[in-house]
Amino acid sequence: MSMQAPQAILFDLDGTLVDTAPDLAKATNALRAHHGLSPLPYEVIRGQVSNGGSALVTLALGLEVNSAEHTLARQFLLDAYEQAVAVHSRVFPPLDRWLKEWHGDQRLWGIVTNKPRRYTLPLLEALALQPGALLCADDLSVKKPAPEPLWEAARRLGVKPEQCWYIGDHVRDIEAAVAAGMTAVAVGYGYISEADNYQQWPADLWFEECEALVDALGAFKR
Repeated sequence: MSMQAPQAILFDLDGTLVDTAPDLAKATNALRAHHGLSPLPYEVIRGQVSNGGSALVTLALGLEVNSAEHTLARQFLLDAYEQAVAVHSRVFPPLDRWLKEWHGDQRLWGIVTNKPRRYTLPLLEALALQPGALLCADDLSVKKPAPEPLWEAARRLGVKPEQCWYIGDHVRDIEAAVAAGMTAVAVGYGYISEADNYQQWPADLWFEECEALVDALGAFKR
């Protein structure tokens, strides 16, 4: 590739690095079952996963975010998820193989996610992932699309923001990367709803398939 090799690779978590939708879909349908409703199709839930727990509650039950019923339902969903956070979740292939090699070469990488730490840590432990920097939703006073979590990840890795790629499957990931001065990389294999066109996001690079992303990252191997 003609562009300068990044010193560090930063990932969004859900839908970018790890395929967590199967476990989140199970928790979402557990919530529906609790309310006597039939399961939603997996693909319908998958498209909303990157929008967070509140979006999944609204999808499952149609409850408005600022209602007491929504708050109770969201807690039910999160409790169900916490009990089975890494049953079916896995690193997207072939990113799993690339990451093992990159990590083995002692190259810098990290995760910046809007997922709370209490769900993130058990997931990473189950998948044996050890990022050099990890920023979760509750680590700072702001979260993506604010650039501060990305800046903090770069600081912990000892690199400048402009030396990093930030890879994500949501427009807020791209907005955060642009605001942070990082190379913004959008991926189309993640949790994107049918109504959303990721190629219209203000990214520097777009990859439809995980294999294409890995091919590009592989060009930076020593």
